[in-house]
Amino acid sequence: MMISTSDILNASILIVDDQPANVQLIEQMLHAAGYQRITSTTDPRTVCALHRDNHYDLILLDLQMPGMDGFEVMAGLKEIETDSYVPVLVITAQPGHSVRALDSGAKDFIRKPFDLREAKTRIHNLLEVRLLYKQLELYSHELETLALHDALTGLPNRRLLMDRLNSSIAHARRNKCATAVMYLDLDGFKQINDTLGHDAGDILLRMVSARLLAVVRQEDTVARVGGDEFVIVLWDLKQDNDVSSLMSKLIKAVSQPYRIQDQDVSITVSVGVAIYPTHGDEVEVLMKSADLALYEAKHAGKNDYRIATRAEQLPMVA
Repeated sequence: MMISTSDILNASILIVDDQPANVQLIEQMLHAAGYQRITSTTDPRTVCALHRDNHYDLILLDLQMPGMDGFEVMAGLKEIETDSYVPVLVITAQPGHSVRALDSGAKDFIRKPFDLREAKTRIHNLLEVRLLYKQLELYSHELETLALHDALTGLPNRRLLMDRLNSSIAHARRNKCATAVMYLDLDGFKQINDTLGHDAGDILLRMVSARLLAVVRQEDTVARVGGDEFVIVLWDLKQDNDVSSLMSKLIKAVSQPYRIQDQDVSITVSVGVAIYPTHGDEVEVLMKSADLALYEAKHAGKNDYRIATRAEQLPMVA
């Protein structure tokens, strides 16, 4: 991870000082150094709202101000920064306040009257650290997203699916309602891959994903668990005919023609359904029940769905 000079000079900075002359001096120093995004305020009571809206990379904060001092400002900023990183460089004429400011969350301090070269160096160094911290956060988020989502479609992968299904079952158990698992498999997908190529197959999978998401509710989960296999978890079902109605919509949506590489492509889907608690009360049993029902739908001629048999009639799950 590298932070360039351009990144630092484009960082957002807020100057907070009740004396306009001090604000002007700091602005001139920053502009002379090449900084582009500088905002200022002489009212400390506006700082938290400004930071909440703009998420500054650095706040240059005077400690001694009427109405609300710098320590009170930092206390407010801590409530906004949930990750506990308060991007503040304190400016103070009181030597005894420096350590207290660091204890309050400030990352560094400059003593008045300040040396311009020292001030610019401290500002540059703090911004570099802050931007590296943000870059690391973004990288960590990307890694987490990759670990929980399918790279091709962006849908939850099997790992996130299991977590969502566990939550759905726990919710259904608490609220004495139902939840359903739908195991989907595209009919004839291999043939499309073989005739049109893998790029066309990837496009088709993304288009199918979009149609599935459009059919279900926002609280439901659509996951991709294999090449052309998807699983849908229906949260908080009120009655069984909700499933039948959704199945009809889903099968119809998937079977509409797709335009890929200047040609119409058609595909159908087979679905197996298992409902908690009728067909099992554990994740593994419900998934196995839905998988067996999918096999029955395929065996019966495809482009259709089957609802699982009762849990006690299922083979033992290893």
